[in-house]
Amino acid sequence: MSSSDVAMALDSPSPEAEPKYGGFTRFEIELEFVQSLANPFYLNHLASQKLLNDPAFVAYLAYLQYWSRPPYIKYLNYPGPTLKHLELLQEERFRQDIISPELAQALAAEGVKASVEWHKDD
Repeated sequence: MSSSDVAMALDSPSPEAEPKYGGFTRFEIELEFVQSLANPFYLNHLASQKLLNDPAFVAYLAYLQYWSRPPYIKYLNYPGPTLKHLELLQEERFRQDIISPELAQALAAEGVKASVEWHKDD
């Protein structure tokens, strides 16, 4: 092991030493939140609470894009809609438009259709 490997190991906290927030690690909390973005009705709720207009929240959504890369993507249960919606949330126009229940319903219908089509291939 080189001296740089030792330094990296010392800088990286062990999983047991990672701080907990309400009994959960930051990784667990961010995973649960980013997966909730797969639900278009939740996106509509975030818009109705004016969170999608908050620059700090928008910056947090930009930060969460690390979930679209390895090794994090493998932890997503529904990577397709999760990452699609995370990408759409980077666009100001989408953040404004998702307040519409009709858009949330259209995204939900699109998700159901994609699921049915995917299962037809089995």
